[in-house]
Amino acid sequence: MEDRYSAAVDLHGEPKQAFFGIFDGHGGTKASEFAAHNLEKNVLNEVIRRDSDFLRKDLNGGSCCVTALIRSGNLVVSNAGDCRAVISRGGVAEALTSDHKPSREDERDRIETQGGYVDTCRGVWRIQGSLAVSRGIGDRHLKQWVIAEPETKVLRIEHQHELLILASDGLWDKVSNQEAVDIARPFCVGSNRQQPLLACKKLVELSVSRGSVDDISVMIIKLQNYV
Repeated sequence: MEDRYSAAVDLHGEPKQAFFGIFDGHGGTKASEFAAHNLEKNVLNEVIRRDSDFLRKDLNGGSCCVTALIRSGNLVVSNAGDCRAVISRGGVAEALTSDHKPSREDERDRIETQGGYVDTCRGVWRIQGSLAVSRGIGDRHLKQWVIAEPETKVLRIEHQHELLILASDGLWDKVSNQEAVDIARPFCVGSNRQQPLLACKKLVELSVSRGSVDDISVMIIKLQNYV
């Protein structure tokens, strides 16, 4: 199990301020552990600098990540790699992130412009015949092409925003965005429905039942706590 997570509420004593993250390690746990322990301090400015810090440690492996910073009624979601954030807006699922994979046209163009190549191996697009994600922390041997720069989206939390699902690709490879919301929502929405942990377990079980052999991490944040 190479996934790690971070969850910090009441940041700086503010009950409406929080940080959450899922970190999907590959090639070992060092990068995901490093990210989980360091990014919450200032995620908006830290991802690229922390990538440099990790590389200086001369450690192997890498990590995809998706994070959610809640502050002053705003939701700031960032991702690098194929961890994903999905929001429920009145029961309708909306992906707030776009997976960074070599199959994405703009990512493939960026890699090839920088002298790398992308090909398919058993139906999976990979960089230099190796890594199946195009952004992340670490991955020293592919750093020329696997950048740490995250994509970020900011939105105001409104009353129709019910919950946010953060998960590694072990879930999303087998469960669609709308399926995840449909399963989680009954456990989380409504005054008598306070079982987000059970919802997480249901999602993991569904992915496993469909044949997922990848690490699976799921986190659900009830956004109504932060309106």
